[in-house]
Amino acid sequence: MRAALNEAKKGIGRTSPNPAVGAVLVHRGRIVGRGHHGHYGGPHAELVCLNAYGRPVPPEAILYVTLEPCSTTGRTGPCTNAIVQAGIRNVVIGTLDLNSRHRGRGISLLRQADIQVRVGILEKECARLNEAFNKWIVTRRPFVIAKCGMSLDGRLSRPPGESRWITSPAARRHAHALRAEVDAILIGAETLRKDDPRLTVRGLRRARQPWRVVVTRSGKVPLKSRLFSDRWASRTLVYRRVSLRAVLRDLGKKQILSVLLEGGGSLLGQAFDAGLIDKVQIYVGPLFTAGPVVAFGGRGIVLSGPAAKLRDISYTRLGDDICVVGYPCLPSNSANNLRNSLPSPELNITEGK
Repeated sequence: MRAALNEAKKGIGRTSPNPAVGAVLVHRGRIVGRGHHGHYGGPHAELVCLNAYGRPVPPEAILYVTLEPCSTTGRTGPCTNAIVQAGIRNVVIGTLDLNSRHRGRGISLLRQADIQVRVGILEKECARLNEAFNKWIVTRRPFVIAKCGMSLDGRLSRPPGESRWITSPAARRHAHALRAEVDAILIGAETLRKDDPRLTVRGLRRARQPWRVVVTRSGKVPLKSRLFSDRWASRTLVYRRVSLRAVLRDLGKKQILSVLLEGGGSLLGQAFDAGLIDKVQIYVGPLFTAGPVVAFGGRGIVLSGPAAKLRDISYTRLGDDICVVGYPCLPSNSANNLRNSLPSPELNITEGK
């Protein structure tokens, strides 16, 4: 199953709005076929794996797949049919598909065909691989990752006249890899005005460019910004005078499963206070800047009393920087502090230029 997970990871950032899935075929303790879902609309992992083997499947072979095989016809045929027709007698599944059209149905169809099925092998790892898909398929809202590079004193910026960079080139390359995995990158209009960012994926071959999203309360954005004039201008959305919650709801309707929230500090704080962040990925540089922009400039968490914490934390050293990844556990009342104070009129959206 770990080999199947490694296969599935090859499709991350390319399969949305489908999940990333990997499969391996094992015969007499040896992997004889591998496959993953390479891109949306392409063949699913099970079919790729069986085609890679390319021969009649021995009855004692075992198919390992990270996600329950699909049982309905979409852009491709049902994987359950392909498995049955291949003559496979044993299937090991990492985790259930939370899609209500599929959940449990694929397993039932395989068992009805006298196939032995085991479920729940490395279940947590297999489910986390598709954490964005799992949230979206259940709630129709995107999975939100708060990402920033900050100093040891919690600042997103350095004083005027100094270099703009807080983190190292190694950390920035790592952050570009994260951009390549999400469906959209979201910033506030103030960040657009100050930094004129490109919000593109750089340094990675064949990476898919995410949507670029700007939210503005004033309704004003600098139209000469690079977001509106480069070759990705058609993949830029502007939301005017609308709450962040409503923006995320609309992005979910557009089948955007994951959103990378890149700031600025006010927007990050607002999202944290409103309980909209599912995951954080923070790059900490080894310096004190006393810069003017605080990383999470919110107020709801401060007013709530109990501190917000992270769970399932991981730390990665990137040169002299540290990347901290975790999942927020918010105090029960903190998510409601700003929820009613944010404006939520009708959506006003501009696509591209």
